[in-house]
Amino acid sequence: MSTTEVVGGAAGYRPGATLSLWTEIRRQGSRRRTQLALGFMVLLPLIILTAFQLDSGNSNDNGGGGGEFSRLSDLATSGGPNFTLFTLLVSAGFLLVVVVALFHGDTVASEASWGSLRYLLAMPVPRSRLLGIKLAVSMLYSLAAILILVATALAAGTLRYGWAPLSAPIGGEIAAGTSIVRLMEIVAYLCVTLLVVASLAFLLSVSTDAPLGAVGGAVLLQILSNILDQITALGNLRTVLPTHYADAWLGLLSSPMQTDDLVKGAIASLVYATVFFSLAWWRFLRKDVVS
Repeated sequence: MSTTEVVGGAAGYRPGATLSLWTEIRRQGSRRRTQLALGFMVLLPLIILTAFQLDSGNSNDNGGGGGEFSRLSDLATSGGPNFTLFTLLVSAGFLLVVVVALFHGDTVASEASWGSLRYLLAMPVPRSRLLGIKLAVSMLYSLAAILILVATALAAGTLRYGWAPLSAPIGGEIAAGTSIVRLMEIVAYLCVTLLVVASLAFLLSVSTDAPLGAVGGAVLLQILSNILDQITALGNLRTVLPTHYADAWLGLLSSPMQTDDLVKGAIASLVYATVFFSLAWWRFLRKDVVS
């Protein structure tokens, strides 16, 4: 029996050569939503920096008010690492959720809405390879967006406020030499927790032909989880919510570091992500694609 007969395709057909990773990176990179999302990651730290500059003349009119957010704002202007920390604080709860949901929820559903999904499968691109490539590219662009945000905030904050030890909102300082390492640890934990958003958006993306529904569904469920987590009457039931340990990375800023919630949050996020990604694979491999 020839190799062609074993594979079941035409002569010269190699499933692993269809829809290369670089091809998908270029396709997604040429899309306007990708360019706007990455561009906004550069713009946001500059907007925050400008807001601080405009507010500097009125800072004495506050009477020291403003509560916790005011204290975080004061820390933000004390050095580049602290400005980066503040940028992460204000963006992790919603902006990064939206960006990750956008990259993962739009990837397959948009192909279906354009009517190009069935043509990709008819090339033929194996379904598992199609999903794998699209997921890998979505993750790459999500990671790029987060790193661009951090790098821009660190560069802009350092140029404006100089370099200073990383300060924690709850008190204490981290040596300037280890500030970058600590920021990267915070980013790593955020990436792990955002896997829940990515996997849920990806599951919705393979289940619908409406990209907005997939993106919006993942964001709304994340918001719902945050709301439920604020209801203390739920007691220990809140620990099973995917967002319950979302702020556990603040433990990295304490001395000594508090890692118990970090470990619990990472494990919970990986479990949720594994379940959602598995369901996405199971759903798409059995789906009757007609668009």
